[in-house]
Amino acid sequence: MDVLQALIVICNFVAVPALAYGSQLALGALGVTLVFGVLRFSNFAHGDTMAFGTMVAILATWWLQSLGIGIHPLPTALIALPFSIAVTAVLLLATDRFVYRFYRAQHSPPVIFVAASIGVMLLFHGLVRLIIGPWDQNFADGERFILSAREFKRATGLDEGLAIKTSQGITVLAAIAIVAWLYWFLNRTRTGKAMRAFSDNQELALLSGIKPERVVAICWIIAAGLATVAGVLYGLDKSFKPFTYFQLLLPIFAAAIVGGLGNPLGAIAGGYLVAFSEIAVTYAFKKVFRYLLPEFLEPSGLAQLLSTDYKLAVSFTILVITLLAKPTGLFGEARQ
Repeated sequence: MDVLQALIVICNFVAVPALAYGSQLALGALGVTLVFGVLRFSNFAHGDTMAFGTMVAILATWWLQSLGIGIHPLPTALIALPFSIAVTAVLLLATDRFVYRFYRAQHSPPVIFVAASIGVMLLFHGLVRLIIGPWDQNFADGERFILSAREFKRATGLDEGLAIKTSQGITVLAAIAIVAWLYWFLNRTRTGKAMRAFSDNQELALLSGIKPERVVAICWIIAAGLATVAGVLYGLDKSFKPFTYFQLLLPIFAAAIVGGLGNPLGAIAGGYLVAFSEIAVTYAFKKVFRYLLPEFLEPSGLAQLLSTDYKLAVSFTILVITLLAKPTGLFGEARQ
C-alpha cells in the first residue's frame, strides 16, 4: 500500500505536470524546428511570439466574458484561439515582409537572420508589455479540475490524492491532435511535400514550379498557430506573464536541439525529456521516501537535488551536454 501511495505522489507532482509541461514545450519546439527546417535559421523571437498570441487570446477572452459568452466547463480562451492565431499569423507575415524578405533576397547567411530575429524578439517583447502590462494575468475559467484530489481520495480510500487539471487534459489532447495533423500535413499533402522539397533543395524546388514565397508564408502561418496554441495552453495551465515566455525560449530551444533541429519527432521527444528532467530534478522527494523507506532511513531534508529556482539551469545543462556530446541531437538532423 505504501508503494502505491508513493506512486500516487509521483504521478500527482511529477508525472502529470511534466506531461502537460512537456506537451507545451513540444508544441513550442515544433514551431522552432519548423522554421529552422524550412527557412534554415533559428528564430529567437518564438518565445515572444507565444507571448503575443497569448496576449491576443487573453484580450479576446475578456471581451467574450464581458458578453457572457463561454463554453463551460471548458475555458473561454478556446473560443478566442482561432482569432488569436489569425492575428499572430498576420504579425509574422508582416514581419517576414518587412524584415526577413530583404535578407532572403540578399542571400544573407543564417547568422544575419538570427541577429534579425533577436531584434524582432525585443520588438515583440516590448509590444506585449506595452499593451497588456508586465504583470501576471490569470484568464482561465470553466471547470478547474477533471479529477480533484478529494474525489480521488473518496473513490480509492487512499491517503494521497491525484488531481488532473482541465488545462492539463486539454494540453495533452491538443498536443496529440496537432502532432498527428502536422505529420499528416507534411507527409501527405502537396503543400507539405512542397515545403519539404523547398527545405531540401531550394534551387531544385524552384525548377519544379514550387513558389518560394508561398512556402515561406505557409511556414509562418503554421509557426504562428503552434506558438499561439503552446502559449495559450501554458497560460491556462500556469498564468500569463510576458517575461515568463521570454524565459521559455531556453527550454524550448533545448528541446529542439536535444531532438535535432529540423526534426519534428525529435522536437516532441526533446520537449518531454526537458520537462521531465526539470520537474524531477527540482521536486522534493521527502514524502515519497517516507512511504518507501524505514523510518530510521527517512531523509531529514527535502530530498531535493535542486531548488525550483534552478529549473532553467537544468535546461541549460541539457543543452550544453547535447551540444558537446552530439551537436546534431539525439535523433540527428532530418531535413523537412
